Amino acid sequence: MKNKIIKINKLGTQWQTKDPFLFCAYHNDAFPKGNDEMGPDASLAGRDIGSDFQGKDGWSMYHGDVIPGFPQHPHRGFETVTIVKEGIVDHADSAGATGRYGAGDVQWLTAGKGCNHTEMFPLVNRDKDNPLELFQIWLNLPKKDKFVDPHYKMLWREDVPVIESKDTDGKISTVKLVAGSYKDTKSLDPSPNSWAGDEKNNVRIAVIKMEPEAVFVLEAVSSTLNRVVYFYSGDSIIIDGTTIKVKSGVELAGDEVIEIKNGDKESYILLLEGEPIGEPVVSYGPFVMNSQEDIVEAFSDYRTTGFGGWPWGRDDFVHPREQGRFAKYPDGTVEYKDK
Repeated sequence: MKNKIIKINKLGTQWQTKDPFLFCAYHNDAFPKGNDEMGPDASLAGRDIGSDFQGKDGWSMYHGDVIPGFPQHPHRGFETVTIVKEGIVDHADSAGATGRYGAGDVQWLTAGKGCNHTEMFPLVNRDKDNPLELFQIWLNLPKKDKFVDPHYKMLWREDVPVIESKDTDGKISTVKLVAGSYKDTKSLDPSPNSWAGDEKNNVRIAVIKMEPEAVFVLEAVSSTLNRVVYFYSGDSIIIDGTTIKVKSGVELAGDEVIEIKNGDKESYILLLEGEPIGEPVVSYGPFVMNSQEDIVEAFSDYRTTGFGGWPWGRDDFVHPREQGRFAKYPDGTVEYKDK
């Protein structure tokens, strides 16, 4: 009998993923009340400001020195999919797009031939804490699409499919479907040129909430499918008779029916699966290409062009405290989600 579990890894806050995915970061920060600048109303003493990932007091500044987050930085050759569970993210990029999105929203950004962007976490609440929880997933682009134009897309929480699945005992698992399909439901469309846009690539991204003792079933897809579940919140789950503790990544057979049985506490799982691109991957920092020569070219192009420059007044650009969720696209179109 084929082993349904291929490998189990312990999870930290960042981990490598399986082709066609590249990387996943999990941010879960217990940010305090905000100050007048929308930074932490707390001392920053003892932190490596500009590169703070230590989680002191339950939160990090990351590359921010006033406001937590990631000021202007470039990418080329892949896509970022940012799933926000709690908190606020401010976006701005070198194409002139900008926005604010929050709990339940998903941003899909194709870096393509080159894009600068910010991901800042403004602490808008002065009278209460500002918790933040999100995943950022890097999805590779095949060689033929490494140099497509950058594309910025919002998948708003009001539109992202959420499906309830009951097991034979009536226990419920809730599937937030970011990409792909589940049963008879299809996700919203990803960005153009995404590997996830072709159904034959079987890309699925989902966040699954399981009630205590619920059973959730993944169908068999293909023998070439790369399938990993990241069990990031809860106590334990059982797959193929193996008890798996929280903060584990479980690589599973893609051509087998997989039954996941939850333990006695509510659990959350991130599912990433897809057919591999199967091309060489050479990465260096913010660039993911197919050869070392491509990487050298990326750095040269960035030094020469700045990937379009930076049209914003500061590297850690954020919106006013009172701004609601919205997106402004490079063509000037604006979507307002909060009035």
